[in-house]
Amino acid sequence: MTQTVRWNRLPDADSVAAEATRQILQFALASIQDHGAFRIVLAGGSTPKKVYQLLSSSEADWANWHLYLGDERCLPMGHADRNSSMIHAAWLKQGQIPPDQVHWIAAESGPEQGASMYENVVREAVPFDLVLLGMGEDGHTASLFPGQKHDSGRLVVGVTGAPKPPPERISLSYTGLAKTQNILVLVTGSGKQPAVARWRAGESLPVARLECAAGVDVLLDEDAWHN
Repeated sequence: MTQTVRWNRLPDADSVAAEATRQILQFALASIQDHGAFRIVLAGGSTPKKVYQLLSSSEADWANWHLYLGDERCLPMGHADRNSSMIHAAWLKQGQIPPDQVHWIAAESGPEQGASMYENVVREAVPFDLVLLGMGEDGHTASLFPGQKHDSGRLVVGVTGAPKPPPERISLSYTGLAKTQNILVLVTGSGKQPAVARWRAGESLPVARLECAAGVDVLLDEDAWHN
């Protein structure tokens, strides 16, 4: 399908984080009013971290939030480089979300077993209300990297040989990421500009393969857009 991508340019990374936070809270309110729950898939990375810090001091109907991860690194539970550790430190240590509504990936079990376990979690959760993603300098998103092929019938895939450490990861697949009402991609920094230009030019980067019936919304700062 030809995917609608809406490019939303903002002055800087702080503006991207603030606007993302505003939109997430708006999506949450609408979802809870509509069907009593807000199911969001979270991303790792420095820009999402700013969002989580802003959410930690925001007001919301936290009791009806359900959190999932787009990807995780196969490292021991509690390891500083895991996305779950960053998200907990930036936000969840405040205790706003009921612990049984936070669905971490058991990446310490290894890519295949962990992916199989999380497949069951995702299958029961979809459709998500919002998938939050970032983009790497090579155009990867979640832990879906250029040149890698995955089973399109799976919602969650084990990743081996990732080009950046650690090589073993677990990620929602393109199929899993597509099972959502909304996708929001956050992109900041001049290092991302070449990949943004390639995406805009129609190259088949991983991030360009995202699909959502409502289209894909990208929030990016001037450094990432400027060419």
